[in-house]
Amino acid sequence: MSSRLVRLLLALLALGATALAIFLFVFMRPLPVEVARPASQVPIEVFGLGTVEARILSEIGFEVGAALVELNADHGDRVRQGDILARLHGAEQEARVARARAGVVNAEAAVQRMDAAVGRAEAVLAQRAQTNRRRRELVARQAISIETAEEAEMEEAVARAELAVASSDVDVAEAALDDARAQLQMEQVLLEHHVLKAPYDAIVVARHRELGYVLDPGEPLFTLVAPETVWTLAYVDEARAGGLRVGQPALVHLRSRPHEMLQGHVTRIDIESDRVSEERRVYVACDQCPESFHLGEQAEVFITTTVLESALLVPEIAVEHFDGTRGTVWTVEDGVLHRRAVTFGERTLDSRLAVSDGLPAGAEVVSTLRPGLREGRRARVTEAGAP
Repeated sequence: MSSRLVRLLLALLALGATALAIFLFVFMRPLPVEVARPASQVPIEVFGLGTVEARILSEIGFEVGAALVELNADHGDRVRQGDILARLHGAEQEARVARARAGVVNAEAAVQRMDAAVGRAEAVLAQRAQTNRRRRELVARQAISIETAEEAEMEEAVARAELAVASSDVDVAEAALDDARAQLQMEQVLLEHHVLKAPYDAIVVARHRELGYVLDPGEPLFTLVAPETVWTLAYVDEARAGGLRVGQPALVHLRSRPHEMLQGHVTRIDIESDRVSEERRVYVACDQCPESFHLGEQAEVFITTTVLESALLVPEIAVEHFDGTRGTVWTVEDGVLHRRAVTFGERTLDSRLAVSDGLPAGAEVVSTLRPGLREGRRARVTEAGAP
C-alpha cells in the first residue's frame, strides 16, 4: 500500500472521529434546561379595559317651556338637594295663580252665604212649625176654620222644602270651593314647574343653555352626576369572566394617573353580555376615590378572582397543543426528558398556566423550549440565565 493511500485513510479516520466526537457532544451530552418552580400565594387576576362612569347621572330640565330668566349653577359647581338651579319667565302663570286664588276666596264667600241661608231657612221652618202646632190646637177647640189650619200646615211644608234646597246649595258651594282649591293647587304646581331644583347632592357636569334661551318642555338644561356613585365600567373577555364575583378586590389604573393604582371592588356584574364583542360588563367602585374625576376617561382594571396557596406555573409558550385546558409539556424525570400530557387549571395575567393533573411524582416541567429536546435524552437542570 502506497504511503499516499495510507495518509488518505488516516485523514478519513481522523475526520470520522472528529465528526463522531462532535455528534456525541452535541446530541448525546445532557441538555441544559430550565424548569418551572412551585410558587406560593399566586394571585389570579382578570384584566378589563373600560372607562370612568357614574351610576347616577341625570340630564334635567323644565317640564314646561319658557324663557330662561335666572341661572344659578354652572359647570363644576357642587349643588345640594333642593338648591334652585334656574328659573323660567312665569308672569303669565303667576297671573293664573292669582286668579285661582281669587276664585277660592269667591267660593269660600259662597259657602258662607249658603250657610247663612241654611240658618235663615231653619229659623223660618221653626216659626212655621210652631204656627202649625198652634192652629191644630185651635182647630181641635173649633176656634178657627179647617182651611186656616191647612194653610199653616202647607206653609210649614214649604219652609221645610226651602231648608232642603238651602242645604243642597251648601253642598254645591262646598263642592265649588273644593274645585277652586284644586284649581289653585294645580296652578301653583305649574308655577313651581318654572323653578328648577337639584334632585340630589350633585356636581354639575354641563350647562347646556344660557340666559334668554326659550326652552322647550323636557329639553335638558343641566347634566348632573352624584359624585359618590362614580365607578369604572370594565369590559372583560367572557373566556376569563367565569370566576368573577361581586365584592372581589380590584385595582384601577387611570390613564391620567400613570403611577398610581386605586383600590376598589366589584360592585355589579351585568347579567347580559355584549353579543358582538363577547365581553362582560363589570362595574368596579373605588374604595378611596380621588376628589376629581373625568367621565369617559380610559381605565385599566385588574380584578383578583382567587389566590392560589401553592401552584406549579408553566409559561404558555412552553406548552404544545394547548386547547384551553390540556396540553403537552416536556418533563425531566430522573435526568431524562419525557413528553407528558397534563391538565391545567388557573391562568395568570402573564400567561402562565397552573398544572392541576398529569405529572408523575418527582417530574419537573421544562419552562423554556429549546433546540435539542428529544424523548429519552438526558437533561441537566439549570437556573434561569445559567449556561
